[in-house]
Amino acid sequence: MVGAGACGEVPMLWTNRDRAAALPTPVPADGRADGREHPSNAPLSIHDMTVAYHHKPVLWDIDYNAVEGALIGIVGPNGAGKSTLIKAVLDLVPRASGRVRIFGKPYARQRHRVGYMPQRESVDWDFPVSALDVVTMGRYGQIGWCRPVTRRHRHAALEALDRVGLADLAGRQIRQLSGGQQQRVFLARALAQEASIYFMDEPFAGVDAATEKAIIALLQDLRRAGRTIVAVHHDLQTVTDYFDHVLLLNMRIVAAGPTREVFTPENLQKTYGGKLTLLDKAAEALAQADAP
Repeated sequence: MVGAGACGEVPMLWTNRDRAAALPTPVPADGRADGREHPSNAPLSIHDMTVAYHHKPVLWDIDYNAVEGALIGIVGPNGAGKSTLIKAVLDLVPRASGRVRIFGKPYARQRHRVGYMPQRESVDWDFPVSALDVVTMGRYGQIGWCRPVTRRHRHAALEALDRVGLADLAGRQIRQLSGGQQQRVFLARALAQEASIYFMDEPFAGVDAATEKAIIALLQDLRRAGRTIVAVHHDLQTVTDYFDHVLLLNMRIVAAGPTREVFTPENLQKTYGGKLTLLDKAAEALAQADAP
């Protein structure tokens, strides 16, 4: 059973990333935090990153530095590579090229400083596990692999549930919760990690207005506490209200920076138009690189 320790196997809810976080961190061969263009203390630095599936580009030549203590929205059309960007940063999908650093070091060395909230649709919510068990999974990086969940960690998980307004549903089976409640549970799971930077994939998707308001208030609290949040977002009408910084993405970065400077009609036109042209150019470049 999950509540008994970190050895419990929970299909879909217990991910490879959870398991890796609970194991000793390997030291990669290239552990240097070099690169004069990228500050060594940036919460996230991406240098010349390309992701391709079967030689078809999904992300192309991504170069980006996140601002510490900011609420950053990743915005772009469907198929622009927004979710892939987060997954590539977290080593959940392979990168064709490029380098990623979290606070100046490879992600493998910084898992304990990273929180992740995946898309709700990617989880099998029918598995018989309680809300508290799910949130406790966020503590496994600190608990360690095959070690018991102590009172301190369970208390931290309960506090995270309380922060999202679900402490009274801690024992409820996750499949019995509404979609908005399930989304809050996964947010609490990320909070339980006590991370320095959070990656969230569509945190407002499929929730009602009250839940969305509660989630953004919590994210703003995290920002005020100095945490960095990078969130995929699709609602253009709320971008200026929710985010300090924005990254406009359409396979490549169209523009990135403070929302008031970047979120302009001109940049939005570039982001949501001309996608086929960008894809054609990137596909041609990949083909040339593969040619003998």
